[in-house]
Amino acid sequence: MQRALALAQEAARVGEVPVGAVVVKQGEIIGEGYNLTRSAHDPTAHAEVEAIRRAAKALGDDRLTGCDLYVTLEPCAMCAGAISHARIARVYYGAPDPKGGAVDHGARVFAQEQCLHAPEVYSGMGEAEAAELLRGFFRERR
Repeated sequence: MQRALALAQEAARVGEVPVGAVVVKQGEIIGEGYNLTRSAHDPTAHAEVEAIRRAAKALGDDRLTGCDLYVTLEPCAMCAGAISHARIARVYYGAPDPKGGAVDHGARVFAQEQCLHAPEVYSGMGEAEAAELLRGFFRERR
């Protein structure tokens, strides 16, 4: 999670919403990313999607079986769908997102009957630091 938090700080530094994510397999980071939606002009360029894309490329496979995802903010519905399709084993997230999250809030994607694969989910890892990064980022913009 420390690397995901560092990536979130980098996102803030370049003017992106500070969310970072890493995909880990057998203790090694195989994909990482941070939000790039504004700079890439791509609404799908969320941290999780960026990390999943890089991990899939590194493995040469669209299935990330046995991989874990660490992300600083509760994934949205789009990212939860990507996590499910990638068959990620476990998701660890920092700050909850009651407004846009879709794991423990909102749509609760992994709890839906239509969900292809539901990973194990662990919340609260690095929550205080992740939440403060987000609060600070938005406070500066008001």
